[in-house]
Amino acid sequence: MVGRNLVKYLVDNELCSSITVADKAMPQIAFMNDFHEAAFEHESVTYIQSDLTRDAHLDKVFGKDGENRYDFVFNLAAETRLGQTNELYDERCRKLSKVCGERSKKGGVKRFVEMSTALVYKPQKAKAHTEDGAIGPWTAQAKAKLAAEQEVLSIDGLNVVILRPVFIYGVGDVAGLMPRIVCAAAYKQLNETMKFLWDKTMRVNTVHVDDVCRALFHVTKDRIPSGTIFNLCDKNDSDQAKVNALLGTVFGIKTGFHGMIISNLARLNLSGVIEAANEKHMAPWDTICREHKIYTTPLSPYMGAELLANNSLFVDGSRIETSGFEYSQPTVDPERIREAVQAAIDLHVFPPILG
Repeated sequence: MVGRNLVKYLVDNELCSSITVADKAMPQIAFMNDFHEAAFEHESVTYIQSDLTRDAHLDKVFGKDGENRYDFVFNLAAETRLGQTNELYDERCRKLSKVCGERSKKGGVKRFVEMSTALVYKPQKAKAHTEDGAIGPWTAQAKAKLAAEQEVLSIDGLNVVILRPVFIYGVGDVAGLMPRIVCAAAYKQLNETMKFLWDKTMRVNTVHVDDVCRALFHVTKDRIPSGTIFNLCDKNDSDQAKVNALLGTVFGIKTGFHGMIISNLARLNLSGVIEAANEKHMAPWDTICREHKIYTTPLSPYMGAELLANNSLFVDGSRIETSGFEYSQPTVDPERIREAVQAAIDLHVFPPILG
């Protein structure tokens, strides 16, 4: 999601004379909108199909023996699916970041930008985490990304900056706010009030993908010291109440919460409750997709226990502003949610049910 938007941002703003994209998924089968495809077809862009956990593929992308190909490397590659094995996360997060960092150092890269995640922080409600906040990853993927941070920071001579974004939303979203958006579509089909566990104050902090892309290029500036870590989080202070209100506005549905009594009872059998909720959401989603002849889509209302537990993602994203960066989307505008949904509708991966 971030990669395709970054390529478009770099091309549209003529920021690079040459861009190499390395990814396992070919653009033709990656559910790209026309404007993303156009960016990938630009004369400055070269695509290399590759698995960067394999040495031969690293040679294709970085060259051999310290060949200098790039000024900047943005590592957006990682296993982002939930519920995978620790071994898979280690291979596709920690190890991948380490070897790409090592190759970047050999190639004389001026700046290596590692995309991590704000889920490395210990969940808390009292105060937003700054970059020196208490560490306590609450997903297996976040544990592997924290290990990846430590790997690239330990490479002697590598000029590196780390970004820790909260939930990213916008065009191309699959795993940020999109599962909740798909749930809203399911509840519109059910004609029921959409209710989530816990309460309205549980933080679900957000940042728009456009600001993530702008931040990625911003941190290539020489004045930002190597080893710097920046959070990426808008000023919306998004929580479940605000997200539900947005989805209620966009889809014309009623929203609410189960309350702490039911939620605390659910805590005793959280995996079973979440499994039942996912089954309830999947059925109407499948129905509405079939009604509109959508038979293949990367979108799903499924949310795993790691993200539905009572953990607040509460983050302070202001430090990067001291370096001259400014958020273009400081609050979550319902129109940006509509924009993301409409882009999915145009791809025929989301039913055309916007009002």
